[in-house]
Amino acid sequence: MKITRAVVPSLFTVLNMFCGFISLIHSSEGQFDVAAWFIVLAGIFDSLDGVMARITKSSSDFGVEIDSLSDVISFGAAPAFLAYKLYLFHFEGIGILISSLPLILGGIRLARFNVQLIGFDKDYFSGLPIPSSAITIVAFVLTYQDEVFGLRGLAADAFAPLIIVVSLLMVSKIKYDTMPKFTRKGWKHHRWRIILTMCAAALLVVTRMRALFFVFVFFILSGILRWLYRGARKMFGLVEVKVEEPDVEEVTSYDV
Repeated sequence: MKITRAVVPSLFTVLNMFCGFISLIHSSEGQFDVAAWFIVLAGIFDSLDGVMARITKSSSDFGVEIDSLSDVISFGAAPAFLAYKLYLFHFEGIGILISSLPLILGGIRLARFNVQLIGFDKDYFSGLPIPSSAITIVAFVLTYQDEVFGLRGLAADAFAPLIIVVSLLMVSKIKYDTMPKFTRKGWKHHRWRIILTMCAAALLVVTRMRALFFVFVFFILSGILRWLYRGARKMFGLVEVKVEEPDVEEVTSYDV
């Protein structure tokens, strides 16, 4: 019975990995919008494996490891290859370097995550999660594909800087909130987080996913602005600076 429960979340992890592979195939064939949507689908499966692990109470070290391997493919290699094939190949060596950042820094972020792993429950991520980085890139592609592919306009000029920024954020120490649990306890401790999540979901439904890029930009900026705010308060002595313990994340099953 325990083995059966463990298979359920792993199935979603495998589907995540498979979507990343399909995305690579479509990128190689020049079907960039389809490749981007498969990365978004991989993100959905990545969320579901963590949910199923909590429901079935089958969190495990094996689940964390296979999830990280899947994420390297779906949210590291797939968006990196998509970015290169879509636009960055025009810059030759520099384009290869920039397009490799989601893969390389994403791999570093996942390795750091795994060695800091203690327990199976957490309240925040240290650094931008790799799925958020990947979906921000592909949501930008889906929103501005014509401009990027046509090598014109502000969107084309912003594509490479966007990739660099979200890649560096993955290995930063900026804290990002985890997905809230829709339980009575979750509502008690993270009411506003649940409200914002529901508003974001409603916005995506109403706009038929056209607001996906802007939802993730808001998520990214929320972490940066909160980090700047707390840094400013410490700088001006508005809060007592405490000596913190080493930054170790507590983790809920498969989420990274």
